[in-house]
Amino acid sequence: MQIIKRYKKTLIYLIIFVLMITYSIYWAFFSMERLPKGDLILQTSSPNKTFEIRAYLVNGGATTSYAIRAELIKPSGHSKNIYWNYREERAEIVWLSEDRVEINGHILNLPHEKYDFRRKN
Repeated sequence: MQIIKRYKKTLIYLIIFVLMITYSIYWAFFSMERLPKGDLILQTSSPNKTFEIRAYLVNGGATTSYAIRAELIKPSGHSKNIYWNYREERAEIVWLSEDRVEINGHILNLPHEKYDFRRKN
């Protein structure tokens, strides 16, 4: 009986450890909330002024190419990253409707969709 308790305890610790490692990898390499700030290059509002999008040019340094990051400013004032694409130096934003936008050829339904080149969604 004691051995079974010990195995259960070890299994629980192992599961917790694997979950922590998995989350750490996601946080470090795939989270859109940790993207570099960049320099503001474009700011535009939706037709009824419900949403605002700000696009930034991100310079990765001498060994990487430029990237474009765009954030959505919600009516509440909160912002979230909705667009991240590598090897781009300019942002073209076209509002298709109040809650649909095209950013450099990628159509997003706001406020829930986002584009991240690392995920190819």
